[in-house]
Amino acid sequence: MILDKTTLQDLSFLSGDRSIFSLINRCTTQAGSDTLRKLVQQPPATFEKLQEQQDAVRFWIRHTDRWTRQVSNGTLVMIEKFYESADGVAGRANPLMLLINSLMQKVFNRNAYSFVRFSVSHLIDFLKGCADLVRLQDENPPAAIDRELEAFKEVLALPLCQSLAQTEDNASQAVLIELSYRARREIKHIVLQLIERYARLDAQHSLALATLEHGWQLPGLLPAEAMRFEAAQLYHPLLAKPVAYDIGFSRDKNFLFLTGANMSGKSTLIRAMGVSALMAHIGMGIPARSMQISFLEGIITNMQVEDNIFLGESYFFAEVQRMKLTAQKLSRNRYHLVLMDELFKGTNVHDAYECSRAVIEGLMGQQDNLMALSTHLNELSETLKEKSNIWFRYCYTRISDDGRYEFTYQLKEGVSRDRIGYLVLKNEGVLDLLQQRG
Repeated sequence: MILDKTTLQDLSFLSGDRSIFSLINRCTTQAGSDTLRKLVQQPPATFEKLQEQQDAVRFWIRHTDRWTRQVSNGTLVMIEKFYESADGVAGRANPLMLLINSLMQKVFNRNAYSFVRFSVSHLIDFLKGCADLVRLQDENPPAAIDRELEAFKEVLALPLCQSLAQTEDNASQAVLIELSYRARREIKHIVLQLIERYARLDAQHSLALATLEHGWQLPGLLPAEAMRFEAAQLYHPLLAKPVAYDIGFSRDKNFLFLTGANMSGKSTLIRAMGVSALMAHIGMGIPARSMQISFLEGIITNMQVEDNIFLGESYFFAEVQRMKLTAQKLSRNRYHLVLMDELFKGTNVHDAYECSRAVIEGLMGQQDNLMALSTHLNELSETLKEKSNIWFRYCYTRISDDGRYEFTYQLKEGVSRDRIGYLVLKNEGVLDLLQQRG
């Protein structure tokens, strides 16, 4: 799947006061968190890789309690510091020199003495943690996990690693200096590669923990050609009291035309669709009762563009540039989810109507993509009602005869004709304030 920074920002996935990442990051190490962030930015590139990733998360859901307690974030930090520092030993010392060196450290250089003991002990803890995880091979792990465990197993079989693992806590300083010397020269690159593998497992385990913690469900994954996005009781995970919706994209109905009053829930629904699609494509559970989703080559959003006063670019021009980028991506690739929220807000109503209609008509030729548009321009529906691939839904607002309104956040079939802007302005007392005399 291909994403860009704008899409991740529109979906509040990695940044902001509250982000989706804060909900899913349950990693025990910073290396795991960094790997998880990279996974979000670059999800699996093929359907087969995505299946492998979901199989790994499913395995960890069944075995969350088997995660090792030997390794902490401090463990990996100390190992990295250990390999970044120089030991100052030019050549391998004989036993007598090792003994003298250890005594000199203990008496005259307590920092060096402590660093050797501390760093080697963390390296030993890390190897023991890897050994804990290798025991999971008895549980027939999926390929994405077994590859990492097999690599752990090969490294742990090295004579030096066996010597480290068998080292007692009260080992002499001379023994630890010898092990430190050999660890720097014989297995540095191997251990650093092992940390990368450990971080990948940490990220997978995190997705499993988050899925269980929030009660999310693993979606059914389909090949890209299936062109499907069907969700029952889908909701936005960042809301304290979310409203759930049923969504049903297919090849025959691949364009959602969503209308409704301001604040009725359109933008939230559009974002919930993008968030859940991305969560599905990093292999984890999604905030819905169930979901079937086909593999997407990418997600493109047109939601919150920004003008650029330094380049003299208006908000409208920024919107046009974002739509141009969208068109370029769709011309090169298929199987995208395109989410558009109130197109062309930076121009007058007439221009917004004409531009939106032209864009929609152009998108009608993109039959291998799933698309959703939320808009106040319900008049557009008149020119689109004959299109068989468009499905019309609206967020219902209950309006009484005396001008009171209530957002139900219910999704209904059809097109909304609600206009409550004036009612909001009046009910908030803005007009009364403007009529007051000083």
